[in-house]
Amino acid sequence: MRENVIERALAFEVKKRGGMAFKFNSMGCNGVPDRLVLLPGSRIAFVEVKAPGEVMRPLQKRRKRQIEVLGFPVYCLDSKEGIRVILDEVQAS
Repeated sequence: MRENVIERALAFEVKKRGGMAFKFNSMGCNGVPDRLVLLPGSRIAFVEVKAPGEVMRPLQKRRKRQIEVLGFPVYCLDSKEGIRVILDEVQAS
């Protein structure tokens, strides 16, 4: 399965839950997660989408830590099955 298939499924599920999943493109700052997920109730998370079995590159891991230090959750998603788990966790926070 390709990364873009998982990314589209994530955006669809977020929309179903009444939220928005913005494609995040930070010009001049590499390694930023792919999606900014906004859910009802002021729930925010960043999601880096990968093809199954792929992992974050070192720069992406560094950006993840930087964002988390600011208090925002960052997830790495590599399967359609992981979408529900991540979104349930974000909504429960």
